[in-house]
Amino acid sequence: MRVTRLSTTPIKGLALHHPESIRVDETGAVGDRLFYLADARPSLVSVAKSGALVGIRAAYDASSRRLTLREGDTVLADDEVRLGEEIDADFFAFRTAPGRIVESPFAAILSSRAGRPLELVQATDSLRGHDVEPLTLLGTGSIDQLSHVAGAPVDARRFRMLIEFDGGLPHIEDTWIDKRIRIGDATLIGGGPVQRCAGTTRHPDTGVVDLKTLALIGEYRGRQDSIFGPGFNFGVYARCVEPGEIRVGDDVIMAD
Repeated sequence: MRVTRLSTTPIKGLALHHPESIRVDETGAVGDRLFYLADARPSLVSVAKSGALVGIRAAYDASSRRLTLREGDTVLADDEVRLGEEIDADFFAFRTAPGRIVESPFAAILSSRAGRPLELVQATDSLRGHDVEPLTLLGTGSIDQLSHVAGAPVDARRFRMLIEFDGGLPHIEDTWIDKRIRIGDATLIGGGPVQRCAGTTRHPDTGVVDLKTLALIGEYRGRQDSIFGPGFNFGVYARCVEPGEIRVGDDVIMAD
């Protein structure tokens, strides 16, 4: 089994980057999900609620604290990140994500595009903009099985997983809970299943709802338990116990 794709984004819910390598530690992939979007309650605004934003790409330079938003070749905003008041946002009634509101033009641009008031928040805890665990894994065997049920190829990007790999039976990653996994220079511990939301029904480039992903998963997997209770699981969480670099093409090796 080998890594086939890596997916990151500095702002949770925006367009994904696909780097050739990432460095992972106990907080996840360096630079991934540093920011998130919140509504007035405040609660996380996820891909399920913000399909209009998935085509906007963010780039963040931590050394200069400069954030850039682009859509295609058009620069929508390019400014320094200036932090304002503290905020605690609700993440799916599962955890509270502390952060600080970014005082800049970014929120106005993203609010206009989403058609609702949003705040851009820089997360201040070690989990950042992640939901349960900072790393996620998904095998192409699982995607192939879902594609078979769908009767057409399913784009794995709609699941927004950090690490994708080839080889292995469908849902082999489900068997890795509490097992040590060596990928590149890093060692991970496999976690529980990722319960999917309606965000996976959206096309990864346009944000348009175009596939009944949850119904398809349920058709052949049924409802399964997760940390959120019964639901439609696809892919697994993981955490890093030995930091290091992971590259596309690295072997995925069971260390236990």
